[in-house]
Amino acid sequence: MTAVLPERSAAQLSDCRGAGAASGATDLAVCACGSCAAGTGAADLMARLAAVPGDRGAVVAGDRTLTFGELRAEAAAVAARLTALGAGPESVVALCLPRGAALVTALVGTLAAGAAYLPVDPALPAERRRYLVEDSGADLVVVADGAEAAEAPAGGAGTVTVAELTAPAAETTPFAPVAVTAGTLAYVIYTSGSTGRPKGVEIGRGAASLLLRELESAGAATGEGRRVGWNASPSFDASVQQWVRLSRGDTLVMIDEETRRDPALLAAFIDAHALTDLDITPSHADPLLDLLTPDGGPRPLTLLVGGEAISPSLWDRLAAAHASGLLRALNVYGPTECTVDATSAWIDAPGAPHIGTALPGLRALLLDEHLAPVAPGETGELYLAGPRVGRGYRGRPALTAERFVADPSDPSDPSDPSTPSPGVTGGRMYRTGDRCRLLPGGRLAYLGRADGQVKLRGHRIELPEIEAALTRIGGVHEAAVILGEDASGSACLIAYHRGGDADALRPALSAALPAYMVPSAFVAVDRFATTPSGKLDRSALSALVAAPEEQDPAGPADADGLNGPAEELIARVWKQVLGAASIGPEDNFFKLGGHSLLAIKLASRVRAELSVTLPVKAVYANPRLRDLAARIEELTAARDA
Repeated sequence: MTAVLPERSAAQLSDCRGAGAASGATDLAVCACGSCAAGTGAADLMARLAAVPGDRGAVVAGDRTLTFGELRAEAAAVAARLTALGAGPESVVALCLPRGAALVTALVGTLAAGAAYLPVDPALPAERRRYLVEDSGADLVVVADGAEAAEAPAGGAGTVTVAELTAPAAETTPFAPVAVTAGTLAYVIYTSGSTGRPKGVEIGRGAASLLLRELESAGAATGEGRRVGWNASPSFDASVQQWVRLSRGDTLVMIDEETRRDPALLAAFIDAHALTDLDITPSHADPLLDLLTPDGGPRPLTLLVGGEAISPSLWDRLAAAHASGLLRALNVYGPTECTVDATSAWIDAPGAPHIGTALPGLRALLLDEHLAPVAPGETGELYLAGPRVGRGYRGRPALTAERFVADPSDPSDPSDPSTPSPGVTGGRMYRTGDRCRLLPGGRLAYLGRADGQVKLRGHRIELPEIEAALTRIGGVHEAAVILGEDASGSACLIAYHRGGDADALRPALSAALPAYMVPSAFVAVDRFATTPSGKLDRSALSALVAAPEEQDPAGPADADGLNGPAEELIARVWKQVLGAASIGPEDNFFKLGGHSLLAIKLASRVRAELSVTLPVKAVYANPRLRDLAARIEELTAARDA
C-alpha cells in the first residue's frame, strides 16, 4: 500500500504556525509541526499543498490528469523511496524529465523528502546534461521510464526511473514530510557563466514559499480555480513561478513543446484548456496577441511577461489589450539569484516601458560605483536585498562573495550567529549587473547590462561562455560573440572567429551548448581590432547580419537550382529573414541560422502570401528547402481539393 501525504486544513496550518510561535521557535527554527518554513512568515509550499482538497484537479498533461489526492499519493511514494535511497535535506536529486505529470510528481516528492531538485532538461546536449549532474554533485538522477542509457547523464550519481520511484511500497507506515527550515536547499538551477561554464544557483525553501505569497499579494495569483500553463523549460527559473501555483490549489496545465513554439497552436490551446494564467516572454507574446479573441476563453487572461525587455510598441499593445478586458498583463523582472521575480509592473497604460517596483520580499537599491543611492532621474546598478536573495553559487565561494555582497543598510552582522542568517532574512544583497534609472514613485526603468550578459528570447546568456566553447573547437584561435540583429530585424547572436573550419562550428557548438546559445551567424576574420589598451574592440564588430544584395529580376528563375513556385517563394522568404545571399533547394533553415522566432515569421509569411496555414512544426520537421516546399504543395493541394 502506498503511503499518502495527509490532507491538512487551512485552520490546521494556522494552528501549526501558532504552535511554532508558542514553542518559542526562533526565526530559523522549524515550527512544531515540522512542515513550515519558519522565519519567512510563509507556510512551506508542501504544507500548503497538503491542505488542498484531494478531489480538485492538480495536473493536466496530455491525456493524463491527476487530482491533488492522486498527486500527493504518488509524491509520497516518491519521497519514501528517495528517503530509503538516502536523500534528505541538502541532498540534490537531478530530475532528467520532460514537462509532464511525471516531472511534477518527482519534483513534489523530492521536496516532500526534504531534498532539493536539480532540473536537467532531456533536450539539452549530452555534454551539458553530464556537466550539470557532475558539477552539482547530485546524489541521484531520476529519468523517464524507458529512457535509453545514453539519455541518462553520466557521473557518479545513481540512476532511478519514475516507475521505480512510484512503485507500491512494502511498508504501510504513512509518510511524514521531512522537517525543513527556511534555509534548507529547495532547488539548484544553472545559469550561463561568464567563466565559460554554467553556474548553479542555490535557492532555499523559505525563498520559494515567499515567491508564491508575494505573487498573491501583487495580484498576480488570485482567486479560486485558476488554470496555469506550465510554459517554461524546467531548466529555467520561470518554471518555478509556474509549479508553485500548485500549493495554492491551482491546476497546472503542461504545454508541450510543439504547442509552445507555435503562436496559433498556443492560442488554441489557451482556449481549449481554459487557461487563466500564462507566463510568457515578450518575443512570444507579440505574435500571440494577434490571435487572442475576447470570446475565446476565460477573460481576462493573466499574462506574466518577463525574461527580456519589453519594446515600447509591445508595451502599448499590451496596455490596449489590458484596457479592453482581453487580458491583464504584468511585467515581471528578476534574476535567478533572487528567486525568479523581483519587481513587477502592471501594463495598464501606454507609455515608456518600466519594470515597476520591488515585490514585498525584496528591497531594490539603485547604487552608484561607491554603493551610494542615486537620486531620482539618475542611473545606477540595481542591487536586490531581502529574504528571497539566494544562498549563492553552488561550489563557487569566490564568485558568491563577488556577487552576493554585504548590505550596508541591513543591521544584521553576517559574522554574528545571533543575528539573522544571510540569505534568509537579509544581511546580503545581490549585485544584478543591471543598469536602471530611478523614476518617480520608485519605479525602475531597465537600461541594459553592465557586463557581457545578454537576454535573448527570454534566455539569460553569458557571451564569454559561448566564446569559450568556440575556442575549444580545433583550429579556432580567437572568438568574440555579440548580440546583434538579423536581416529581418530580430535579435540574434553573431559569432566572429579567427581560424577554424566555418562549416564545423555550428555542429560542434550544437553538441555542447543549448540551441538558444548557438549563434545564428558565423563570421570569419583575419584579425580582431583592439583598443589602445590592447583589448578586443567589440564596438568594431558589426551588430547586423547583412541583408542579401538584390538580384537582377531578369535573371533565370532557376539560378540557385530552384524548381517551381513553392521553392522560389521559400527561397525568397529565407533570403529576407535569414539574410543569406544565395539559397538552394538543399539548404537547411536551421543551419543557415534560423531559430524559433524566424520559424514563426516564415510560417506567417507563407500564410500571408499563399493563404496556406503552415504549422511551425512543419518547419522543424522539414528544415531542408526542397522538403518544406513539398509539404507546402501538399497543403495547397489539400486546400484546393
